[in-house]
Amino acid sequence: MILFIAKVVGAALIIAFASWLSGQNPKLAGFIIAFPLLSLIAIAFSYYEHNDIEKTILFTKSILVAVPVSYLFFLPFFFTKSLNMNFFMIYGAGLGLLVIGFFIHKYIANFL
Repeated sequence: MILFIAKVVGAALIIAFASWLSGQNPKLAGFIIAFPLLSLIAIAFSYYEHNDIEKTILFTKSILVAVPVSYLFFLPFFFTKSLNMNFFMIYGAGLGLLVIGFFIHKYIANFL
């Protein structure tokens, strides 16, 4: 239970720091969030908790497939001016594309 709480607090601190930093230095904050820091930590914790290399490898492969698929969320933000949409519409469109991305990931993950 202590390990779980430590993971929650650690992840929350990274996210909170990046959110705060986005107001000071948005480019650096974006780089920190894009960096697979959370994946590195999650992979290590997964192996430590389950001590199962096969599950950890499958977990890692799933992340590898999910990362490029998750970029679908950001597509509407590149077309903000041409689509003439407000923030919530763009954000909603990104979430909709992310749902589509989930099904793409699910399909590809069947071959792992």
